[in-house]
Amino acid sequence: MRLVTLRTPEGTAAAVETADRYRELDGIPDVGALLQREDWRELASSASGDLHAKDDADLAPVVPRPGKIVCVGLNYRAHILEMGRELPEHPTLFAKFPETLIGPGDDIRLPEEDSAVDWEAELGVVISRAGRRISEADAASHIAGYTVSNDVSMRSWQYRTLQWLQGKNWERTTPLGPALVTPDDWAPGAAIRTVIDGEVMQEGSTGDLVHSPEFLVSYISTFVTLNPGDVILTGTPGGVGHAREPKRYLTEGQLVEVTIDGLGTLRNQVIAGRA
Repeated sequence: MRLVTLRTPEGTAAAVETADRYRELDGIPDVGALLQREDWRELASSASGDLHAKDDADLAPVVPRPGKIVCVGLNYRAHILEMGRELPEHPTLFAKFPETLIGPGDDIRLPEEDSAVDWEAELGVVISRAGRRISEADAASHIAGYTVSNDVSMRSWQYRTLQWLQGKNWERTTPLGPALVTPDDWAPGAAIRTVIDGEVMQEGSTGDLVHSPEFLVSYISTFVTLNPGDVILTGTPGGVGHAREPKRYLTEGQLVEVTIDGLGTLRNQVIAGRA
């Protein structure tokens, strides 16, 4: 099952993706709200609302306002090695705020304050069921599904201090979507890549994660309750601009495409303006 959040003239609406259309779920404003319902799968399976052609659809972030966005740094073996670090025993965690999110086709704005803006293709994990101290064995039952993100990073601000938060939380810079794909239709192991103006910049496997989605759900829930609609971004593979020699960063006019096979593609134009 594939779920999206549509922008419509009346506001946003949760919808189910079919072969060529999206069908609304009546009365459900977005996928995050849908996941608050214990019967969310049944509701989605019986969707009977308005139909929208895919070509004309305007997609919002698949979960527009998650209660928490927990991000994992240095979680792909290849990326860790290119950054000159050792494989971590414990995950490196930081937070994003909902204000950072944009839709899968929205523009990425370059802030005036940082010219070192980087790309980071990421697998997103969306929570379906609340839990604290979830065992790794039970973690899969708390995962609603998977999605695609680009953890756009302002590197100059990120490395002003040892804490990364200020480089990761610029408003309206983090695409999330296009869809939430449930675990019965997708599992980690597929290819993940970033293409900028036709040039492949990142390419790896979502099976290269040091810490799996189930481990991350268990680990994070040890210290905080995970709630329906919360998002975990699981880290990026090798090929980021900051690790290249010479370094490369996003510039105005570029088209950034982040794909995870089987989940979908984010297509975001890079524009100048206050982020």
